[in-house]
Amino acid sequence: MFDYLVVGGGFAGRVLAERLANGSGKKVLIVDKRPHIGGNAYDHHNDAGILIHKYGPHIFHTNSREVFEYLSRFTEWRSYQHRVLASVDGQLLPIPINLDTINKLYGLSLTSFQLEDFFASVAEKKEQIRTSEDVVVSKVGRELYEKFFRNYTRKQWDLDPSELDASVTARVPTRTNRDDRYFTDSYQAMPLYGFTRMFERMLDHPNIHFLLNTDYREVERIIPYREMIYTGPVDEFFDFRYGKLPYRSLEFRHETIDKPIYQPAPVVNYPNDHLYTRVTEFKYLTGQEHAKTSIVYEFPRSEGDPYYPVPRPENAEIYKKYKALADATPKVYFVGRLATYKYYNMDQVVAQALTLYAKITESRRVESTNR
Repeated sequence: MFDYLVVGGGFAGRVLAERLANGSGKKVLIVDKRPHIGGNAYDHHNDAGILIHKYGPHIFHTNSREVFEYLSRFTEWRSYQHRVLASVDGQLLPIPINLDTINKLYGLSLTSFQLEDFFASVAEKKEQIRTSEDVVVSKVGRELYEKFFRNYTRKQWDLDPSELDASVTARVPTRTNRDDRYFTDSYQAMPLYGFTRMFERMLDHPNIHFLLNTDYREVERIIPYREMIYTGPVDEFFDFRYGKLPYRSLEFRHETIDKPIYQPAPVVNYPNDHLYTRVTEFKYLTGQEHAKTSIVYEFPRSEGDPYYPVPRPENAEIYKKYKALADATPKVYFVGRLATYKYYNMDQVVAQALTLYAKITESRRVESTNR
């Protein structure tokens, strides 16, 4: 008899499995459709011996000391601050948009104070910020929106930014200084030996067991367990009772190149050219030294593994119905990006899982007290 059946071996499932086993002495079974643990953050060495992220780049960053210290129990870190360039008008320019972006794009020599005036002069004032288009044009105007954001968003989501919730482009700041880091979080680092090694250390416990290459529905009726942690798509759990929630997927095309460095930045975005959105070179992320290098092209897709919940008001309304079902389902906890239909970063998923663990242990404590 297992205390918990954990559906999905991604960040949410792993954190809860580790906490329930190490923190509460519970017996846990993790079931995953894939042939490996780690979910989308799984990394491995390819045939050339280069450490790559199978499902595209995963960059760890957080402002949460609790999350960073928790993960630090299972890995040493390599300091890493992520930088991205965007291919616009035949130039590779820093993104998020900053002082250097504007000066290089237009051949100017503005100061930070002058850039504030420049943005003010081109921004389109909006009484209400409802969509992703509103977010950008209200900050930097129509022309920069068209050059950097509109077509990238169309490729990524198969929707115009005017059709998407403001939260999508609100994730990308605009700066008036020369800070070219993609993130400004207090903690920015990569697991020294990769994510998979960190995951293996998290789950190295005699109370944690695995079933890979397995759909949980194949085993849930034959393997006894007390409660379930579910991290998969919430609509799928309820057999699409209220219809299918839209997700965006990705196709990854990996390539190994016979030279040490391929591009001048870890990631280059292609908002206006090509069918792919970006190219990532993994050696920047991992710090690995190797005579060859490995890159991945990302092609957004409407079908395939679900990666990104599509943030639109009508989808939020459908999710509310599923959330009501989830809240009324006894002995099943829904956690993670897919199960709560929210575009979480890795650290946010870890924080959500730790919060859920605290609630579970508190409810157990109250139950034992009331007996």
